[in-house]
Amino acid sequence: MNLHTHALRLATAGKPVRVGLIGAGKFGSMFLSQVPTTPGLIVTTIADLDPDRARAACANVGWDQHRIAATRFIDSGEALCARADVDVVIEATGHPGAGIRHALSAFQNGKHIVMVNVEADVLAGAALARRADEAGVVYTMAYGDQPALVSEQVEWARASGFKVVCAGKGTKYLPEYHHVTPEGVWGHYGLTPEEAKAAGMNPQMFNSFLDGTKSAIEMAAIANGCDLTVPVDGLAFPPCGVDDLPQLLRPKSEGGILEGSGMVEVVSSLERDGRPVFRDLRWGVYVVFEAPNDYAAACFRQYGMTTDSTGRLAAMYKPYHLIGLELGISVLSAAIHGEPTGRNRGFRGDAVATAKRDLKAGEMLDGEGGFTVWGKLMPADASLKVGGLPIGLAHNLRLKNDVAMDRPVTFADVEIDETTEPVRIRREAEQLGALAMATE
Repeated sequence: MNLHTHALRLATAGKPVRVGLIGAGKFGSMFLSQVPTTPGLIVTTIADLDPDRARAACANVGWDQHRIAATRFIDSGEALCARADVDVVIEATGHPGAGIRHALSAFQNGKHIVMVNVEADVLAGAALARRADEAGVVYTMAYGDQPALVSEQVEWARASGFKVVCAGKGTKYLPEYHHVTPEGVWGHYGLTPEEAKAAGMNPQMFNSFLDGTKSAIEMAAIANGCDLTVPVDGLAFPPCGVDDLPQLLRPKSEGGILEGSGMVEVVSSLERDGRPVFRDLRWGVYVVFEAPNDYAAACFRQYGMTTDSTGRLAAMYKPYHLIGLELGISVLSAAIHGEPTGRNRGFRGDAVATAKRDLKAGEMLDGEGGFTVWGKLMPADASLKVGGLPIGLAHNLRLKNDVAMDRPVTFADVEIDETTEPVRIRREAEQLGALAMATE
């Protein structure tokens, strides 16, 4: 990788990588906290709907007044993308429509983009990746977030000559979480509504982690970035500790739970009765891989690997991810090596809006983490077949039809303007996906 060595050379030469950050929320703030101690990288411009809030965020993470004064604070992501003193754009708004808009602006202006906004990537990543290639710039996942970390593990396994059997992350999950609304979310985090409000915590955002939506989005991104398969019936969220990964996450034909080899899955840190899983992976990521021959399998045993009962499958895992604290890896990789830390390679998985309760015609959908829908992982071909409405578009749309609880919402079920930019780019991604499927 040698990123630090190259970055030091840039710093010594007085030619640091110039970064523009769009969105100074939690992820962005974590990145900003590392900027003063990362050589060869400076932030020239920060765009946020509230520039004063962004300025306060910089002070909060330890920036001195000199660094703050030397940074431009604006309220337009498109204006940031057009600036001559920005080499790499970080899109960290979390809003899928804004993410698409900013990505297109970055491509138009010849800027690399680090897409923290996984929601935008899953909504239309195939189209965005193609447009980045046409513009000759890097479109990359954000290192520190699970999709990029899993992509790295998958790349490591394949480059080492192993077959990838399964890859994914851990989370806290029980089946009833799918139907939790923002009103009931804080009890699952051990907080009162008053405590959460005092801490500035957004109930809808936190609920999107709890109700399975974020897991669906992230696994779709991993499937699309690593050419992995999505479970037909969505994520199973099996309770599983790190020592059981290779035994459980193998095909059913071999005694595991997978439909086949080369899949994504999320493991739960809770047993179905609520007891904690021993040595859980709640905050981490993993890859399960298979030895290609008897000699490699013997090496697993000789070097202390925990394997499945055959001795041929093993797992590597990372127990934690540090989110924005690691984001500089993506920035430097794009600017120095011209390489992404994971990126969309096609359309294999989708996160589809699914009814949390019986919904009636005339109701308004309120999007990710809300009261009406949660995001369910679906194979892309299945989503295209039923016309599944992606969770990234399921905000502020009126239903035309009733939708039963736990059924997918479709494009035909909602009033939607096909001329809007997010919908147009989504349709472009669908066409690319359908074309790729037809040629496989």
